[in-house]
Amino acid sequence: MVALKKFFADFLSLFIPTLCITCGQKLFSQEIFLCLKCLHDIPRTNFHEKPENEVEQLFWGKSLVEKVTAWFFFKKGSKYQRLIHFLKYKGLKEAGTEMGRQFCIEVLPSGFFDPVDLIVPVPLHKKKLRKRGYNQSEWIAKGISKVLEIPIITENLMREKHTTTQTSKSRFQRWENVEAIFNVRHAEVFIGKHILLVDDVVTTGSTLEACASILLKIKNTRVSIATLAYAKD
Repeated sequence: MVALKKFFADFLSLFIPTLCITCGQKLFSQEIFLCLKCLHDIPRTNFHEKPENEVEQLFWGKSLVEKVTAWFFFKKGSKYQRLIHFLKYKGLKEAGTEMGRQFCIEVLPSGFFDPVDLIVPVPLHKKKLRKRGYNQSEWIAKGISKVLEIPIITENLMREKHTTTQTSKSRFQRWENVEAIFNVRHAEVFIGKHILLVDDVVTTGSTLEACASILLKIKNTRVSIATLAYAKD
């Protein structure tokens, strides 16, 4: 009976975690996914307050994006790596929505999101989507959308080519890996719109650059970028 109860507790924790996913401490009633201490201690970049910040510079001379920000610095081995890992690979997609919401609430007073008309998450190829079961960037976008009350478009920017993981690739290899892999189905949907591209982690910016380049070919389209984390290459 004890083993059965533990099984159901473990199963339910996948959907309603009772422990902080970064430090493992028990969550209190008002805490969601992260305890208040871990939420407070997130190593924030504050890039939304810094024009020409270092993540924005990744796109200089490549794509004419408007503004770029990331919520926190990502470092391998840190407890916040668990946050990204659970969101991306362990099915904890709802954590993406909550983190997107918290991110947006913090950035909102700066005016970073003011001109945005639509939110577009970086798409996964259908093969990877079937394997993972969800697109983590879309769930982050849902949290941002809830705060901004503007629509998410998920079926128009498409990843046409399946690529291997970017994790172990050099900067040039990452660029080669995503060259010409995105396409837009109905360009008229984006004409004259300011689009916010959303992703989980930006490292070299190659994937986001490839997305932005396709979108910026559409008449009078503008693009800004927001990611949960920034991992220095």
